[in-house]
Amino acid sequence: MDLTAEQPWLRSYAPGVPATIDPSEESLVDLLADAARRFGSRTALDFFGAITTYAELADQVDRAAEALRRIGVGPGDRVALVLPNCPQHVIAFYAVLRLGAVVVEHNPLYTRQELAHQLADHGARVAVAWDKAAPSVVGVAAVETVLAVDLTRALPRRKRWALRVPLPRVRQTRAAMTGPAPGTRSFERLLADAGPLAADHPAPGPDDTALLQYTGGTTGTPKGAVLTHRNLRANAAQGRAWVPGLRDGAETVYAVLPLFHAYGLTLCLTFSVSIGATLVLFPRFDVDQTLAAVRRRPPTFLPAVPPIYQRLADAARERGVDLGSARYAISGAMALPPATVEVWESVTGGLLVEGYGMTETSPVALGNPVSPARRPGTVGVPFPSTEIRIVDPEDPSRDRAAGEPGELLIRGPQVFAGYWRRPEETAAVLLPDGWLRTGDIVVMDPDGFVTVVDRIKELIITGGFNVYPSEVEEALRRVPGVRDAAAVGLPGDGGGEEVVAVVVLDEDCTSDPDGIRFACRRHLTGYKVPRRVVVVDDLPRSQIGKVLRRQVRDGLLTGD
Repeated sequence: MDLTAEQPWLRSYAPGVPATIDPSEESLVDLLADAARRFGSRTALDFFGAITTYAELADQVDRAAEALRRIGVGPGDRVALVLPNCPQHVIAFYAVLRLGAVVVEHNPLYTRQELAHQLADHGARVAVAWDKAAPSVVGVAAVETVLAVDLTRALPRRKRWALRVPLPRVRQTRAAMTGPAPGTRSFERLLADAGPLAADHPAPGPDDTALLQYTGGTTGTPKGAVLTHRNLRANAAQGRAWVPGLRDGAETVYAVLPLFHAYGLTLCLTFSVSIGATLVLFPRFDVDQTLAAVRRRPPTFLPAVPPIYQRLADAARERGVDLGSARYAISGAMALPPATVEVWESVTGGLLVEGYGMTETSPVALGNPVSPARRPGTVGVPFPSTEIRIVDPEDPSRDRAAGEPGELLIRGPQVFAGYWRRPEETAAVLLPDGWLRTGDIVVMDPDGFVTVVDRIKELIITGGFNVYPSEVEEALRRVPGVRDAAAVGLPGDGGGEEVVAVVVLDEDCTSDPDGIRFACRRHLTGYKVPRRVVVVDDLPRSQIGKVLRRQVRDGLLTGD
């Protein structure tokens, strides 16, 4: 049977990429065990030069699992991780899974109030937290035990000794990495005192829950997406198949994305292990630290977001740092400007392609082919074993024709199991036949390449016409001196909405709001032109740099 008749995107797959993947009947625990068996002596983790091999990682995970078991963690229990990127994060992640328990990832920079909702929702009794974040976790909701992580304990010995030098700058650096954590127990000490977990301790199965990942989903209300071992293993396998040029046991992946975010978690914590790669960990993205690591251990694969590629390419060119080792780069979470692709590829000689995903798809569902067939400006085509439909947002049973905008539906082994204890919200997005409603409006061309137009919930309706914020933002960014922009809909006369833009200007910009509005008229029809332009110093962003339009709108409504 010719699959390309129903799935035209298969014609654009890079040579060697299969149409389907074999579903795994093993868990993520087996993924690490397999890597340790195949690549035991290979470096698994690099943290500022501190090295952990795959054999050592497997041993530390085994001991951490025993330590967690001793304090009462068992199958199905939720364990909160409130950690930046560090070796302890990787160890805790796989140790929790080894027990058949459930990892719940949290942003360590969240305030106590921000963490409280999520901790109360999933009810974890144990948390593993960066000691700087631990005070925001101790005594919150059902949490009974907080294991505090000291980042400095994972540094190379010479760096740890250097942090003891009694100089103001050194004290400042140490204070940024570690701090007092009253009411906690030491994760590192607990690990040192533990023996290995009994070999016959029950392991999780492929359909057991591995992860609760909190997301706004399509409604904006934070809720836990339930991802199984099968979901996450499938997405790692799909990613591996998508880049046939990868060499198992020979790649170096840079973890500049936060591991507590679905994008960073899959590309770094599971995909990286699945290919026996060396994972270079950065607690946060820093140009200087990243370029220093390039000199020590050059990257071959870099998942990131557009601003990171732009900043790294500019800095590397300015300082004469060779980025030629970076053969592959995958961008997501926000639109990838063609100019960024051009500068990155000119500096590295490698490929930079854009993909699409969401937490509910583990997270990657579509990607541009890693080949000359890629199409900048699109998010690519469906991954192996992934189906898509473009439908009427008001009636998802009705398909839209090629080239006609509609809501994107996705079905595949990476699609999540539902929202944690929210059956009504699950039913609203997960249809009975397995199709996931993404809430994104897209257009698909005859070859199967998808372009994201906007999100349904952020659509602006003015005078009975639909206005897509991204279209307005693109026009605003064309105005000289406008560095960034967000377009939202605010209540207008007659019950409708009016388009309002919030912009960040370059320091030397001479344009005023009226001038910016006038300039937009060259690119937008009248009803799409912002009725009002507000100049701000910065825009609110997610932890990976995506502009949060909902917060922009709320700020305008409240006057903040």
